[in-house]
Amino acid sequence: MPHKKDFDTWNKEKKRLNESTPKVFFHDREVWWCKLGINVGFEQDGKSEQFSRPVVILKTYSINAALVVPLTSKDKKGTYYFDLGKIGGRDAKAVLSQVRFIDKRRLLKKFDVVNKELFEKLQSAIIQINFT
Repeated sequence: MPHKKDFDTWNKEKKRLNESTPKVFFHDREVWWCKLGINVGFEQDGKSEQFSRPVVILKTYSINAALVVPLTSKDKKGTYYFDLGKIGGRDAKAVLSQVRFIDKRRLLKKFDVVNKELFEKLQSAIIQINFT
């Protein structure tokens, strides 16, 4: 039996987020807790009552928006996962197939930064999986 998703509670939170005006500043390579919410089917969901999960900021488009890749702490293997080692003290893998554009109102708290060399490898892996 599939996991029941609480779209109604997420929708209320999403409306609240939309009305918020956070004073967050973010940059490429940073790792943030991000309210990804409840999504359809196999799209990556946030977890807990915050509907959040860690993401890496891949590209900052403006002071209000960015491209991110969500992370998982599950021991996933395969083409669509990139091992980032320890992020915030936990094993982390980037879910390469789930890259998405977000508004800064989804960002909760910065808690780590990916080193430049590893970040460049992550970018290459994302391009390889999604655009070749």
